[in-house]
Amino acid sequence: MRAAAFTELTGPDGVTIVERPTPEPGPGEAVVDVEACAINRHDLWILEGDSAMVEADDLPFVSGLDVAGEVRTVGAGVTGVEPGDGVVLCPNETCGTCRFCRDGPENLCESFSLHHGGLAEAACVEADRLVALPESVDTTTAAALPTAYMTAYRMLRLANVGPTDLVFVPGATGGVGVASVQLADVFGARTIGTSSSAAKLERVDSLGLDHAVQGTDPDSLRTAVGNVGTPDAVLNHLGGRYTELGLDVLRRGGRMIVCGRTADSRSEIDVPDLFLGHKRITGSTMGTQGDLRTLVELVAAGDLTPEIAGTYPLDGTRNAFAAMRNRESVGKLVVTN
Repeated sequence: MRAAAFTELTGPDGVTIVERPTPEPGPGEAVVDVEACAINRHDLWILEGDSAMVEADDLPFVSGLDVAGEVRTVGAGVTGVEPGDGVVLCPNETCGTCRFCRDGPENLCESFSLHHGGLAEAACVEADRLVALPESVDTTTAAALPTAYMTAYRMLRLANVGPTDLVFVPGATGGVGVASVQLADVFGARTIGTSSSAAKLERVDSLGLDHAVQGTDPDSLRTAVGNVGTPDAVLNHLGGRYTELGLDVLRRGGRMIVCGRTADSRSEIDVPDLFLGHKRITGSTMGTQGDLRTLVELVAAGDLTPEIAGTYPLDGTRNAFAAMRNRESVGKLVVTN
């Protein structure tokens, strides 16, 4: 089978199409014919050498978390899926025995990791991590869900967002940002979103954004957000200076959920504002398999349509990463077979 492997950790030019043996499932496993796999900034960080997860000795490395396709074959002991089923993978890898795996939520697992290997024509996965797709949900749409939308859904739940709440989403035109805006709308909340691009904000406005603020400077954004209102929650996938910004604009008792470091991995905060304002900052990674099932149900019911900016054939994977690095698009980029 063909795979889009990372052969150099130098950016998009480090992607090479290679031949690999078609996998065979072991006990409890399934082989999925990959029809679609979305890419994420997580993959790009690996490709650019900006992740401790993969080093030069690990090359060639096949990334790709967000797998959707059709089950080809299953190993011994598999009962939940069978050949021919349309499925999407929950990419969480957990130990199954720690207190968080026992009591939930599973994304707090003490040994939490992520599946890789979806940027290929077939992937061998743990069969019990597959979520069945209704006929009304195609695999390209499903592949957009696991990382960005699962992450945003979990953040909204952690922030206890409900109808009429005001949610601030800095960087609203990225994958998690777009998902946050769309899902906040599903939750009945109002949103303020930012971007450097007026054209991108116009696109996200059509997806449910209530208040668009153009700009990237936290000092200017602080004033602009305050002119709209006082957010009940902040969904922060940027980190860096946007963490202090989010804390500054939050209402008394407000909640900020942080899931990423796109802007910077270090943040400074005003500690007195944190405790005197009874504000909360919570870290979050991905979501749960139950969250993914809920998202599939929302899509099937017509309540959510993931935004897909473009699709690329497997041999165009490097072009997909180039588009991501150049920040050319709004929504998910999906590699298809």
